[in-house]
Amino acid sequence: MPSLPADIGEQLLARARQLAACSDEDGKLTRLFLSPAQRAASAKVAAWMGAAGMAVRIDAIGNVIGRYEGEHPDGPALIVGSHLDTVRDAGMFDGLYGVLAAIECVGALAREGRRLPFAIEVVGFAEEEGVRFGTGMLGSRAIAGTFDPAWLAYRDRDGLAMGAALSAYGLDPHGIGEAAKRRADVLAYLELHIEQGPVLERQALPVGIVTSINGSIRAEVTITGLAGHAGTVPMDARKDALAAAAECVLAVEARCRAEPGLVGTVGSLAVSPGAINVIPGETRFTLDVRASDDALRRQALDDILAAIRAIAARRGVRVADRVVHELATAPCAPWLMRQIEGAVVAEGLPPFRLPSGAGHDGMAMIAIADIGMIFIRCAGGISHNPAESISAADAALGARVLLRVIADFAPASAP
Repeated sequence: MPSLPADIGEQLLARARQLAACSDEDGKLTRLFLSPAQRAASAKVAAWMGAAGMAVRIDAIGNVIGRYEGEHPDGPALIVGSHLDTVRDAGMFDGLYGVLAAIECVGALAREGRRLPFAIEVVGFAEEEGVRFGTGMLGSRAIAGTFDPAWLAYRDRDGLAMGAALSAYGLDPHGIGEAAKRRADVLAYLELHIEQGPVLERQALPVGIVTSINGSIRAEVTITGLAGHAGTVPMDARKDALAAAAECVLAVEARCRAEPGLVGTVGSLAVSPGAINVIPGETRFTLDVRASDDALRRQALDDILAAIRAIAARRGVRVADRVVHELATAPCAPWLMRQIEGAVVAEGLPPFRLPSGAGHDGMAMIAIADIGMIFIRCAGGISHNPAESISAADAALGARVLLRVIADFAPASAP
């Protein structure tokens, strides 16, 4: 097997720190889609890809793509990747670690002058988190050919439409369709990622094989009441949009607590006009519902929205809702899981399988390819948090497992 540097773990952590410096906010890591921080991070990643022996390009959605050609030029590729954007006030390893490790794996092949029977494409997806425009996995959905042009009209919190933001960034929103790949061009999609949960740590294992990625659905809800003076409107005469929203949030919690395997989150809430002495006239909030069972998740959303409408009717306020993101549960291909297990065993570790509660780009890429995922443990299972942490030893191990899978990869037309 090609070799990685002895200090590869420390090198990966050092590069992660360099990327963490590319942030839209001072003192914390926030890197949003089409922001100056994303441009800076993409430039670093592109340079590292080039140094590792790849031909590099940026597509119409902003994905950074490095291609290491196989023995037969222009042949199908094994795609390995993850995302470069972050949530607000993020940790430095979610998504980024997988891209950095994939670059190092290609570099190990290039140093030995080794070409495989297929090409390898490393992709740093421009957008996965859905923070800026509400709907996520825009980079992978562009490559998978499932990007909906209607999303170009979605607006960020400043009112800027996605299409306009793409143009301002120097990209062509009308060219996104050209980023799509055909199924015949992709042998499989692999992703190395931190677990973002505590299962591996509780098992005292550094690495795991993902069996499936839980599906998710996101909605935006707007409650419109009537703004009024905080001192003069009696409590029984109010149409308080925030009080109604508070009851809705508790309804989300109650519905999702009632069923094992179901989770629901209200992660963002905006109140207008937002003054201490004014009754809120409008409240907007987000809704994120996830489960491994697609029918369960859809039924839960229907129940939640019905409860929200009932609350609104009882309180005399108006409600509007729209689904902005939905992806089905994505099973990992058994034939890829077996190859990952072989790599784990070759590193002297027992194979351990687990599902992913978090969403990943494989949920989009499954539209054009079988998918496989490798998890490494993260300290305390903490993620989407500045305290997110992995050890240098685990970072190195994950890279070695990924390199083994790539170097020994045997394409299959079916599971």
